[in-house]
Amino acid sequence: MGVYNVHERLLVARSGEVGALLDTLSSGGDGDALWPHRSWPPMRLDRPLAPGAAGGHGPVRYTVTTYVPSAWVRFAFSGPRGFHGFHEYVVLPVDEERTVLRHTLAMNTGGPARLTWPLVWRPLHDALLEDSLDRAERACTGAVAHPARRGAYTRLLRRLLRRPPGVTGKP
Repeated sequence: MGVYNVHERLLVARSGEVGALLDTLSSGGDGDALWPHRSWPPMRLDRPLAPGAAGGHGPVRYTVTTYVPSAWVRFAFSGPRGFHGFHEYVVLPVDEERTVLRHTLAMNTGGPARLTWPLVWRPLHDALLEDSLDRAERACTGAVAHPARRGAYTRLLRRLLRRPPGVTGKP
C-alpha cells in the first residue's frame, strides 16, 4: 500500500528562525525545540544530525539520508518491518515574514504494516506531527492559534501502548 502523508503549518516567522528549530532535531530533551519529546518518545540519533546518523523514536527506526542545515532533513525508514520509504521536514520560505514548515511521509507498506499503519501508526503519527507543528508555532510566535486535539481513538491507542511503571527499554 502506498502512503503519502503531509502535515504543514504556515508560521509567521522568517525562514532562518524556522530552520533553526529544524537544526535542533535529535539534540535530546529541552535542547530539541521541534520534536514533542515531553509527550511522545524522544527522537534519538547515534550522532549529531548529519547524513548517516541512525536512530529513531519508540519502535520507529531510521537513518538520516539528507541534511541541509536550516532547510531540509530526510530520514529513510529501517523499521518497523514493512515500512519502506522516508519522512522529512522541509522549511519553505513564503516571503520575508512567513514560512511553511512541512513534514512529509512517503512509503510503501508490506507485511504486517499493511494493517498496522492505518490502524495504529497513522493516528499516532498524525497526532505527533501536529504536536510538533504546535511546538514550532509556539517557538516562533509565543502562542498556538489552533492547538492540535487528539481524538478518542488516538487517546485510546496511547493508553494501550503506554509502558507500565517501572518497565524500561525499547517498546
